[in-house]
Amino acid sequence: MARPNLSVQRRAELLPIVAATFAELGYRRTTTSELASRCAVQETVLYRLWPDKRSMFTAAIEFVTEHSEAIWARELDSQQGAKTTAEAVLDYESDHLGEFGLYRILFAGLSETDDRVIKNALRAAYRSFHRFIQARVDEHRVSRDGRKVPPPPLVAWALIGLGTAINIGRELDLMPAQERRELLASVGRHLLGP
Repeated sequence: MARPNLSVQRRAELLPIVAATFAELGYRRTTTSELASRCAVQETVLYRLWPDKRSMFTAAIEFVTEHSEAIWARELDSQQGAKTTAEAVLDYESDHLGEFGLYRILFAGLSETDDRVIKNALRAAYRSFHRFIQARVDEHRVSRDGRKVPPPPLVAWALIGLGTAINIGRELDLMPAQERRELLASVGRHLLGP
């Protein structure tokens, strides 16, 4: 019988803390010393788990994707009623968009897109979000009336853009929480169509 990989387990334990630190401080202000302190480990422990700070950051980007999709999947599993999966995710996000602040990791990564590895991690995250949302939009459109105007891939990108704009509004104190909820709910429903 194979022994469990302790490095994989340890990374999984520390990754939420690493992600929260990058979300709070951004990429450039986060040091491995700060990460180690918040994880309550020596820096050498972090370097045994990840080769460098950039790897820790790209792991945090992947964590954002996996965390978001896991939450959406749980929401869909608990869904009851006449809603489509697209409506269920939209309703959930209208109430919870950005509540963990992990979108800040993606925002921080945008200033690092000259680094090919970070850029590729961001591209993978957004493509994953797009695939997930597009699948929900496809299902929504088929379950309603079969019309797909505008095309689901464009609707998925529009919804991602809307969520990004709302999180910018949160960060800059441009919109109170109620307006953010209403904006996502109303414009999101409009984008989904009947």
